[in-house]
Amino acid sequence: MSAPNITPSTTSYLPEGLPIPVPEPDGLSAPYWAGLREGKLLVQRCAHCGTWQFGPEWICHRCHAFDPEWVEVEPKGRIYSWERVWHPAHASLKNHGPYLAVLVELAHAGLVRMVGNLLGDPMQPVQIGAEVTGVFEHHTDAKPAYSLLQWRFQ
Repeated sequence: MSAPNITPSTTSYLPEGLPIPVPEPDGLSAPYWAGLREGKLLVQRCAHCGTWQFGPEWICHRCHAFDPEWVEVEPKGRIYSWERVWHPAHASLKNHGPYLAVLVELAHAGLVRMVGNLLGDPMQPVQIGAEVTGVFEHHTDAKPAYSLLQWRFQ
């Protein structure tokens, strides 16, 4: 799948001082993080039974085959659940609330769900089932460089 017509963000939506997300020492999530750096959303799919899953696992949740494949999917979905967060989860977020956390369901990827931030006014109305699109936030100057996936209304 080629990258969707979504312009990668050069804007940072999160404050400085948050921990840099890195793959686990065993490398399980490394393909996910590498995909984000390339402006791609990768989700695991079992080559044996076709089951989609997220977060990363070494084994298929359905048939227990090892090493599910990483497949590029379009970063579009619907809000399955959401919360307006008022209390900072990290000291760097102390003066940056509220913000919107969403659980996004990817219908075209076996209904897997991903947690992320919803961009825009933190007081905006949010509806379950609203369509959202992924926005890639690249941090190329960080050591190590990394990218995040944020969400915005379509």
